[in-house]
Amino acid sequence: MSIAKLPLRLRDICLFTLTMVLLSANGFCADRPNVLFIISDDLNNSLGCYGHDFVKSPNIDRLVEEGITFEKAYCQYPLCGPSRNSMLCGLYPNSTGILVNSQIFRQTIPKHRSLSHSFRMAGYFAARIGKLYHYNVPKSVGTNGHDDPGSWELELNPAGCDRLLEEPDIFSLKPNSFGGTLSWYASPREDKLHTDGMLASDAEWVLERCARDGERPFFLAVGFYRPHTPYVAPAPYFDHYPVDEMPLVAGVEEDVKDLPEDALGSHKKEHDLLNDSLRQQAKQAYFASVEFMDAQVGRILNKLEELGLAENTIVVFTSDHGYHLGEHGLWQKMSLFEESSRVPLILRVPEMNTSGSIAKTPVGLIDLYPTLCELCDVEAPANLQGQSLVSILKDPSEAGRGWALTEVMRGGKQNRRYGYSLRTPRWRYTEWDSGKAGRELYDHDADPLEQTNLADQEEYQALIAKLSSQIEEAVSGTFPESGKIPSVSNSVWAPNLTDP
Repeated sequence: MSIAKLPLRLRDICLFTLTMVLLSANGFCADRPNVLFIISDDLNNSLGCYGHDFVKSPNIDRLVEEGITFEKAYCQYPLCGPSRNSMLCGLYPNSTGILVNSQIFRQTIPKHRSLSHSFRMAGYFAARIGKLYHYNVPKSVGTNGHDDPGSWELELNPAGCDRLLEEPDIFSLKPNSFGGTLSWYASPREDKLHTDGMLASDAEWVLERCARDGERPFFLAVGFYRPHTPYVAPAPYFDHYPVDEMPLVAGVEEDVKDLPEDALGSHKKEHDLLNDSLRQQAKQAYFASVEFMDAQVGRILNKLEELGLAENTIVVFTSDHGYHLGEHGLWQKMSLFEESSRVPLILRVPEMNTSGSIAKTPVGLIDLYPTLCELCDVEAPANLQGQSLVSILKDPSEAGRGWALTEVMRGGKQNRRYGYSLRTPRWRYTEWDSGKAGRELYDHDADPLEQTNLADQEEYQALIAKLSSQIEEAVSGTFPESGKIPSVSNSVWAPNLTDP
């Protein structure tokens, strides 16, 4: 149940407890900026501010007008658990040891401080609402999922009608299967009865408490579930996207002829059940879910401004990874193409004049940890592997590191192999199993949809040799000092260990 909906007496108890937590730190740091960290689930760059022709996202677009947009931002692993642990630990997946969803970083690097834990150590009030670490969506909605309790002082886990009432009504390509399967539903119920609507209500409530009672700055993380499957949103949002107007990807058969087998390894057999009508329905539902999520973001931003907190609050908006909607014949995630590895990333830093700025250099989610620590004068662990983006915030033309790296795993335990993709300002270069299972090269100046693999063309071999050397060096920097991926200890308690 959402705390905002609790009976008055119980809510007062919660308020008292929260107030005591806020006032219990040994020394305050009220002069430091607050952080509002908003993350969407399975969101690609289908947003108006990223040039999408259909999706309506006025609230995120407004944030862009007030902050800086990173045009080329990438996850480090295109799957919820590995990506979120990497982002929140500031380490590449090869250093967190988290390469599947059913693990938490306390099983591999138990002494490491997460991003919000570092803020707690610096005197910040750290609170989480919804999904920050991995959750088995939708079954874990309303629980702590794979959360890290040490990262937060307050954890709120509302569950709405989409989880508690509507699952029998949801259409799915695999009946009664939702989280990993394409599934959708146009709900007859209003925004505030849905989980994401309740998340926004809880966020408003926490912000009110912080504004009224807090002498400490806050790190408030809000993790929305949409547009993750099942794509459930109130029906009026579906009406904004007439199903027969949803564009379909053309030329897939020709597009995939020059691809290595592992490049298409994320394809699921159930996607063979899709026809054009179902593809259009899926895209309609996805876009409706994005707009619904955007509306909830707007509620939180409005409350921040209403309470006078906006002028001293850094706002981050991002996603855990990208998402395919039919490109290269693929749906969902787990590929190394642009659609799966690219994410929206927007930062609003009040004291910096970044309004409407666009940074075009490639960056990664791994860079958020050192960036926020530097902006807030919070001590960061010495072993972080990302770069601080502060110099780019000051000058969006700054190149920074100049590349971003994404990896993914293919095969079973007996045939495990890795794919790595390097994104530079112009090129995407991918190696599967160090090139033994294939290579890909795409020129984004001429081919932004990545439909022509140049890796076998003679004229690009010198460039490929250069990029191959660069990717080898980049990959070597993703490991810990030991040079080995940390092993998983099942002796450390973790929820949902059998979660696929």
